Amino acid sequence: MTRRTPPRPLDVEALFPEVAAFRRNTVRLHPRRGEPGPGDSSLGGPLRWPAEEPWPLCPEHPGSPMVPVVQLYRADVPDPAPFPPGCDLLQVLWCPRRHDHRWVVPSVHRRSAAAVGAVRPAPPAPPEPGYGQVPRPCVLHPERVTEYASWDLPQDLWDALEDRIEQVEAETGWDYQYHLSTAPGTKVGGWPGWAQEQPWPHCAGCRAPMHHLLTVESTEEHDCRWAWTPVEDRAAPAEGADLSLGDLGGVYLFECRSCPGRPVTHRAC
Repeated sequence: MTRRTPPRPLDVEALFPEVAAFRRNTVRLHPRRGEPGPGDSSLGGPLRWPAEEPWPLCPEHPGSPMVPVVQLYRADVPDPAPFPPGCDLLQVLWCPRRHDHRWVVPSVHRRSAAAVGAVRPAPPAPPEPGYGQVPRPCVLHPERVTEYASWDLPQDLWDALEDRIEQVEAETGWDYQYHLSTAPGTKVGGWPGWAQEQPWPHCAGCRAPMHHLLTVESTEEHDCRWAWTPVEDRAAPAEGADLSLGDLGGVYLFECRSCPGRPVTHRAC
């Protein structure tokens, strides 16, 4: 089923023209409980993993297999940026076991789907994973939407906008951060849906700011962010992946698109 995010309840750029420079497109993935196969884009579903390629293991827990998190086929995602030339399949796994000072250890793989022959089944999840860190299988309903920076606005711009933001909220009930700016939930590109302010990562090789690749959040839209709930889900809550990352936060993946191999790092909050 198609998922359609309602338009923002206010004209963001008319109210705050300064944020137009921080407009980006993101692809909301709208994971919903289902039964995906290896040939499908999914959250927590089976991967199209080559039988001849070893399954990824956690570097901090030797012998402990990682679990499938996200699989994206280029044909399903209306944004070519996550797919370098020759690749049309993006796969993300992570170790769901407890790690010192971190929730998960992710692993990102890009490949040509046509080059995958026989598929290797995923091994069983490791024993005693962290609570809410193994996603239930979900099918995806990708949708491109427009969003604006929130946590990532420069501090001087926040200071300049603060009074107007508060006035608009007092007059309309709509809050810039929760209702008008950055889309919540699991998504590709755009702005990371930080649960709290984080430093933007820079590439360890070239030192340039990295690109936001993917956000995987515990929840989609709930409570104060209900304004982002798709039209199709307004009548009843949708069943998702049952993730619980930190304090219902998320894992945010970044890549460098200049260095060979597109190095990846992540943040969690």
